[in-house]
Amino acid sequence: MKFRCLVVLVLVFSIDSFSQSKLAKDSITLLTEVVVKAYSQNRPSLEIPAAVGLVDAKLLNRFNNTSLLPAVNSVPGVRFEERSPGSFRLAIRGSSLRSPFGIRNVKIYWNGLPLTDGGGNTYLNLIDFDAVDRLEIIKGPGASLYGAGTGGVVLLNSEKVTSNKFQFSAVAGSFGLLRYQDAAKIINKKNSGKIGYAHQQTSGYRELTNMTRDGVNLDWSFLLSSKSNLSATLLYSDLFYQTPGGLTKAEYDLDLRQARPTVGKAIGAVAQQARVNNKTGYVGLMHHYEFNQHWTNKTGIYGSYSQFINPAIRNFEIRKESNWGVRSETQYSLDNDSWGGKITFGGEFQYFYSPVTDYDNNLGQQGNVQVDDKLGSSQSLVFTQADLSLSHDFFLTMGVSSSFLQYRFERLSDSPASQQTRNFDPIISPRIALLKKITQTISIYGSYSQGFATPTLAEVRPSTNNYNNSLNVEQGKNIEIGVKGSVLDHQVSFEFTAYQFKLDQAIIIQRTADGADFFINSGNTLQRGIEALARWSPMALNKATTNFNAWSSYTFNPYTFENYVTIGKDYSGNRLTGTAKNTLVTGLDITRNSVYLSTTFNYISNIALNDANTDFANEYYLFGSRVGYKTASTKLSLEFFAGVDNAFDQRYSLGNDLNAAGGRYYNTAAGRNFYVGVKGILNSK
Repeated sequence: MKFRCLVVLVLVFSIDSFSQSKLAKDSITLLTEVVVKAYSQNRPSLEIPAAVGLVDAKLLNRFNNTSLLPAVNSVPGVRFEERSPGSFRLAIRGSSLRSPFGIRNVKIYWNGLPLTDGGGNTYLNLIDFDAVDRLEIIKGPGASLYGAGTGGVVLLNSEKVTSNKFQFSAVAGSFGLLRYQDAAKIINKKNSGKIGYAHQQTSGYRELTNMTRDGVNLDWSFLLSSKSNLSATLLYSDLFYQTPGGLTKAEYDLDLRQARPTVGKAIGAVAQQARVNNKTGYVGLMHHYEFNQHWTNKTGIYGSYSQFINPAIRNFEIRKESNWGVRSETQYSLDNDSWGGKITFGGEFQYFYSPVTDYDNNLGQQGNVQVDDKLGSSQSLVFTQADLSLSHDFFLTMGVSSSFLQYRFERLSDSPASQQTRNFDPIISPRIALLKKITQTISIYGSYSQGFATPTLAEVRPSTNNYNNSLNVEQGKNIEIGVKGSVLDHQVSFEFTAYQFKLDQAIIIQRTADGADFFINSGNTLQRGIEALARWSPMALNKATTNFNAWSSYTFNPYTFENYVTIGKDYSGNRLTGTAKNTLVTGLDITRNSVYLSTTFNYISNIALNDANTDFANEYYLFGSRVGYKTASTKLSLEFFAGVDNAFDQRYSLGNDLNAAGGRYYNTAAGRNFYVGVKGILNSK
């Protein structure tokens, strides 16, 4: 009932605000001008037959400028979580089902090259806020072009430098938040690029939640000739964060800011000094060559190296990870009197190798060896896709890929040492989609795709330290229809998507009595959903207002388990663990001359915390706001801003530990908190 009242209030507010507006046709950015790179199509959004969420610089900068999280969570169907500062989890259409921490089942690319490593994990927490200028989020299987990941694909891109300038910023806030950043941007006839440094720290809102990150990023582009250019990207991040652990409901109600306490013989997080140290370097090179008006190719190579130290409740883990790969795409442009388009084909290869040693954790100190392992994988993908622009404003996409995967495991601590190798069967993943432009501003589309997700190395070798060589690939089929466009002289834009995703051999997280996680294939899930986004953008609301933007995104996820039986218990028909049934995000942005105000309201309904559906996290409401003042000159531009998050001081858990042993589900999120900041741009003459 509360949710229905909320929806009515939001709609009334939106309609009232819009009814007062004086539309300014000549000052609105048209929806058709938004170019989407997803599926290598580089076409206007109205011609892309897919559900692609766009997070641009404008959306990123309406929040606190320290995290991608609030902007990403404004995209319907996407849930970005932070279990504690620095500990992220990302889910697209319910894909967090198998992720106790980190990012799995979602493939992430950085400037066109894989950021997700060959073991299936992505260290998104290493990326600084200012390193990212734009995200495109493909919702649903993208295997026809990107490989493993039934949740979706995220394309991260850095800023394209257009002028010489020096940029700096600083933010300070509640719970010891401090961030400062600077970057130099350079451009000339032959090359352009950006080099930046950022430091961020917080003492956290719970016991044992300190976080510190220092990062350097470099992006550079070299014009080699009129037909070719070479771009380089380099990231280095030194990340430290503490891990307080989940609380039971009783502990959460008693003191929600405490870390996991010592209970009996189970030593708590503070005593074990639970934390993560991650030092990672990533480098990539991408070469683009235009042979002629029909043929182009882009080929990239990348590599990364990580030193990862993780004293946890049960052990003290040290691992070193080497990862490298290559991706190549060739396109042929078609040119016909009645139809056109292009054909894309290519491949991707990833190699991953990691020694992993688990020791006893003696109150934060490295003890005796528990297990000493070596993990490795080789993944390859070949793909082809045809994009055709047909007569009568029809657009057809047909694609297919084939994926190959090998895992290698060696346990050196056994006597004698043991080895296992597994070659997964090749997987064929097709996709077909058709879009029709009904008018020049409205399109409808439908698509069918198949996707798959291989078990990650963290799942075949979970925290039980037992290697599971029998864990199978999960595979899904997705059908979706959608409509998107704009009306009233482009002043109102909208997107609506309905889909059904059926997942077979779902990989499910389970817990042992002492809290270790392990994974099994068990049954199917039925994930039907609705995603909607609407935006009102009249530039002139009245004489006093120079800019106005109101928007709402809504997600409906009545997901259920289907034919799910495990350990003699039948959970068929239960709600899918870890996914809210209803999510609503509403925003309002108003600018008057040099002053602006942005407000955001979030509603998240209750979430099932275990497969049995006996425990649920309560629904919650969040409200945040940011106000700022901008000055501008030919030499120096400044922006001063201040804001509040969780203004209602809601008690909630952002990033629940699903199926947690002993009911330790809850990772408390920050209460009411404030921030202030400044940004500056020094332009070159």
